[in-house]
Amino acid sequence: QVQLVESGGGLVQAGGSLRLSCTASGRSFSGYAMAWFRQAPGKEREFVASINWSSGNTRYPDSVKGRFTISRDNAKNVVYLQMNSLKPDDTGVYYCGAGIVGLAYNYWGQGTQVTVSS
Repeated sequence: QVQLVESGGGLVQAGGSLRLSCTASGRSFSGYAMAWFRQAPGKEREFVASINWSSGNTRYPDSVKGRFTISRDNAKNVVYLQMNSLKPDDTGVYYCGAGIVGLAYNYWGQGTQVTVSS
């Protein structure tokens, strides 16, 4: 059974940094994409970053490009999201997702809260 467990959220001032972790278990993730999404109150879940588990290729939306970095540690089965130059608009619950490359993300963690104060 696939499990994704996020950690590392918290309260930070604008301009600060946080690193989120997603520990994945339950299967081999070769051929999978891992991603981070976020959801602010009253808003839809928003794509933040993704990484191909096998190739390491990454994608970001313009809203976080240059500030956020996604990476993975294959040996530990952990995906990281390094977030720098945080803004109040980055506030939300951050979710880790996993899915076969090219298909929808069908595994999700429970989420971790990130709050950026101005």
